[in-house]
Amino acid sequence: MSGFMGRVLRVDLTAGRIGEEPVSQQDARAFLGGNGLATKYLFDELSGGIDPLGPENKLVYMAGPLTGTISPSSGRFSAVAKSPLTDLWGSSNSGGRFGLDLKRSGYDGIIIEGQAEEPAALVIKDGSAELVSALELWGLGVAETTKRLKSKYGKSLNVSCIGRAGENLVRYAAIVNDLHRALGRCGLGAVMGSKNLKAIAVGGNRSIEVADKEAFSRAAKKASDFVNESMLKMTLEVYGTDMVLDLVNIKGGLPTRNWQTGSCSYASELNGPAINDKVLVGRKACFACPIACGRLSEVKTGKYKCKGEGPEYESVGAFGPMCDVSDLEAVTYAHMLCNEYGLDTVSAGSTIAFAMECFEKGILSKSDLGGHELKFGDADAMIQMIHRIAVREGVGDLLAEGTRLAARKLGAGSEQFAMNVKGLELPAYDCRATKITGLGFVTSNRGGDHITAYVQGPTFLDIPFLIVEESSIDNPRVENPAEAKVVMDLENALTVFDAVGACKFMGMALMAEDVVPVIAGVTGWDFSVEEFRTAGERIFNLARLFNVREGLTRQDDTLPPRLLNEPLPDGPAAGLVVDLDPMLEAYYEFRGWDADGRPTLRKLQELGLDHRAEKAGIG
Repeated sequence: MSGFMGRVLRVDLTAGRIGEEPVSQQDARAFLGGNGLATKYLFDELSGGIDPLGPENKLVYMAGPLTGTISPSSGRFSAVAKSPLTDLWGSSNSGGRFGLDLKRSGYDGIIIEGQAEEPAALVIKDGSAELVSALELWGLGVAETTKRLKSKYGKSLNVSCIGRAGENLVRYAAIVNDLHRALGRCGLGAVMGSKNLKAIAVGGNRSIEVADKEAFSRAAKKASDFVNESMLKMTLEVYGTDMVLDLVNIKGGLPTRNWQTGSCSYASELNGPAINDKVLVGRKACFACPIACGRLSEVKTGKYKCKGEGPEYESVGAFGPMCDVSDLEAVTYAHMLCNEYGLDTVSAGSTIAFAMECFEKGILSKSDLGGHELKFGDADAMIQMIHRIAVREGVGDLLAEGTRLAARKLGAGSEQFAMNVKGLELPAYDCRATKITGLGFVTSNRGGDHITAYVQGPTFLDIPFLIVEESSIDNPRVENPAEAKVVMDLENALTVFDAVGACKFMGMALMAEDVVPVIAGVTGWDFSVEEFRTAGERIFNLARLFNVREGLTRQDDTLPPRLLNEPLPDGPAAGLVVDLDPMLEAYYEFRGWDADGRPTLRKLQELGLDHRAEKAGIG
């Protein structure tokens, strides 16, 4: 199977048994790889209603056919499981070099099931795999865990591991690879921790077979040339992802003080130029990436002294304006701390901001906080709370549950400003300023997510996505149901990037006609633009089917009450809220779903998924 290693590793932690099985060519063609093929395994092998933190859950790592090749930005891989944060389909995607090293170890993916009796680590080298004791690693952070595994089993190995947050089952714990790259969202680190699996170390020298080397090289070079000439490269290379902060703030959509307002006065202290001036010491690219948007940063002195990779825009948004903290060194330290503990920075920052508003409104008291205050703008209190969440100390135990569950326990109206969709905390884009962004939040299968459709590109950033034929939004301040099709088209197309193992940023610089020959060249398939789009639609609908099986209804496709009922008080988007229903109804119609947001049997038949309909109660 060209582009694929042709094998997945199955690891039964309960039995201590490791086996391998072939990847079906039919499944590879239908679901491509990455989150697509992983979702196929997850849907087919799980029953509805299982405990995400129980041994019945499965954690599936999967690379794609482009992962590890010369195709631009092809260092990506995905992992899926039932999410302990949302109780729905959980998926995350990471860069760096781990995906490359996973394939070089001899496998396209790993299916992890059961629960180890004692802490364990999985070591895979050149097609050979073993489970080893991780007792001495339990309780260690990401950096020391990585160091010890590489020292014992080989410096060339790449390590994907959890920190203390995953061990303590923080519901938004991350899995970290390459020291600073993360499977960040949906709490997959907690799933890994619940299985007593501390780490996976991979490496090897297996080669990736390419079907048509000449055609593939030609298509990959053409795609790389387009990226190298793009405005995307020029901006991300210089300023990283934090280049968007000013653009979002100018439009009044930068969530500040837990989304109480949409703009802040100190954006210039936290933006891309500020990172360059204050903490930047270098730039870093993921494997095969021509852009190098990663920031190597260092705070050289003082109480926030730290060194590593980041912060990215979402970390700055969550620990900066959301918590009303203007100190870039503190924000950088908070970001690095999350990497070491293995915490999703979006959910961590958002949950702390939620707690700050609870304190502001008297819902949380000093006694609840162990005699401390938790005020907006208090960087030290914010950082202390990260520590307490990671080890579930005091009120950190409550906040480790995420904003949805914390608000349910606290009550007193806190549900109004628990800023999540389906339990997943929202990223730093206030959709009251650009309405269709809110539709993208609620239709994402994993919950409040910005990169499933990334409709922020054509709205907040004024950058169209070339990967779809039409991605422009006429007036972002107005809810236009006809533009719901843009969200659908972006979801389908960008889902393919997660499946094949490429960075979604490529969707801004490349058309489908540029990407399809790359996929065709590596796999040898007679792959078309139509099949590209259908594959994305198929994968997206399968993930939705997983959620329907878990009880998802239209009532779950909604925004936090604050965004629907509380107008922005000031700034360029003052007075605006989101009228979601007309856009959502149009979206369901474009999708071919019923009025409750369920894929119809006819749609599932079109996509070859109808034999899975009965498991989701559709018939």
